[in-house]
Amino acid sequence: MDRVTWRTQVLFRHLHDPGMRRLLDAHNLQDRDWLFGLMMQSKLFCPRNVAGRVFVSPDYNQSMEQQREMTMKRIGYLLDRGVFRGWLTEKGPEAEMRKLAFMDVLAIFDHSIAVKLGWCNPVFGTKRHHDKWLRDTENYAIKGCFAMSELGHGSNVRGIETVTTYDTNSGEFVINTPCESAQKFWIGGAANRFAAFLSPLTSGRVTIAVSAVYSSKIGLAIAIRYSLTRRAFSVKPNGPEVLLLDYPSHQRRLLPLLAKTYAMSFAANYLKLIYVKRTPESNKTLHVVSSALKATLSWHNMRTLQECREACGGQGVKTENHVGHLKSEYDVQLTFEGDNNVLMQQVSKALLGEYMAAQKRNKPFKGFGLEHMNEACPVIPSQLTSSTLQNCQFQMDAFCLRERDLLNCFALEVSQYLKQGQSKEYAFILSYQLAEDLGKAFSERQILQTFIDAEATVPAGSLKDVLGKLRSMYALICMEEDAAFLRYGYLSTNNAAAVRKEVTKLCSELRPHALALVSSFGIPDAFLGPIAFDWIEAYSWSSTQK
Repeated sequence: MDRVTWRTQVLFRHLHDPGMRRLLDAHNLQDRDWLFGLMMQSKLFCPRNVAGRVFVSPDYNQSMEQQREMTMKRIGYLLDRGVFRGWLTEKGPEAEMRKLAFMDVLAIFDHSIAVKLGWCNPVFGTKRHHDKWLRDTENYAIKGCFAMSELGHGSNVRGIETVTTYDTNSGEFVINTPCESAQKFWIGGAANRFAAFLSPLTSGRVTIAVSAVYSSKIGLAIAIRYSLTRRAFSVKPNGPEVLLLDYPSHQRRLLPLLAKTYAMSFAANYLKLIYVKRTPESNKTLHVVSSALKATLSWHNMRTLQECREACGGQGVKTENHVGHLKSEYDVQLTFEGDNNVLMQQVSKALLGEYMAAQKRNKPFKGFGLEHMNEACPVIPSQLTSSTLQNCQFQMDAFCLRERDLLNCFALEVSQYLKQGQSKEYAFILSYQLAEDLGKAFSERQILQTFIDAEATVPAGSLKDVLGKLRSMYALICMEEDAAFLRYGYLSTNNAAAVRKEVTKLCSELRPHALALVSSFGIPDAFLGPIAFDWIEAYSWSSTQK
């Protein structure tokens, strides 16, 4: 065995051991695996044997009514086996993290079942109401959904037309739908202003953000595994065909998305933590961070699934290979629980509010991670070497420089419109381009910080080395893709070229670890598609005729 092969196998064992998965999933690994096992054991989850492997997935050839009926049967099966024990009635971070872990697993199997479970949760009221309704809701004796969006009003919840009045004579609330546009039209919980105070509704944005990451993981696990077995063309006449992932262009398509998905896994774990540990004082931060990450992670999911679909060629279109179908299933995430663009505007508006408050009080910034605004302005070196580009302090400096400058520019532009006599709301609307840039800068800086924090928990060694390369890939691909770094002069054209060159270098350095990195997602083989394994046998004539 040559040294390169030996080292590759050693690194694979390091990355493929439970350590990397523990870092990514972060909590309730045994509960997750138990639920995976429950689904694989039941015919309700449509297990089928393909070329000696068992795969589970919904039967998408059924009618809508049949699929709805099957979803309720699956829920009943899981209910009988205790999956929903304490779903609503148990309190505290431990119970909530168990529930979120189960939501992760259920979303890996089917987006539909996760939505039906996730949207039936908010039950408001006092202890008297909870004592009466929660247990029966948890046990599915009572079924329902949270219907807030109307035909005429979605994100603008303040504009809903339904009128509720209290009848003192009967002691009842009378709900009136005065016109056609006031009819309840969607389940959902995207409340503009008062969502910050309704933490049960925030769970929707949390679960969407997290499930978007797991959907990206499925797409990447399938596409990268396929690219490690599929060959196309030869470099030399009569030479062997080349593996797809050995083409630098194919690496460039998938490996930056893999690094981003790792980064967003850590951000999703952070979001879960601040959600389960929420307090009335932290709800504003939770609202802002969940809005930013819901938008950023779901946008990333759509881009990832599209690239994975294309990278798998025609096989990526087949429903049983999941990637194309996932894209159509998860596309709705971009608009429910709040249109992503609207959510990002809320983020920028909240940051502007913090800026104005700090200026008015003449006090340091505190909250939203804006404490870096209190420090001296970072300076980007005139020439960037490879070691500098992969340095986490440089990466954070660059991200902080972008965020603080954009926040200053945004505040200045809004104030100029105010001086011209525009209203505060319209001044904000006119400054939408800076608002978009700022929302992105805030989100990506938050994500980078969670990656650095996760990396810091890992001792020195090969695992930490690979994490460092993934973190560098995430930071540098963000710099390359965001025109703001060039538009506002945070990077010179020469430095931007150096960033691009370093991304290509990182692709080649991460290529040997690709299989280990997607295996560490912890998704059982049964939940992937046939092209992730022996696709020739899976689609041979003998197999397809069984």
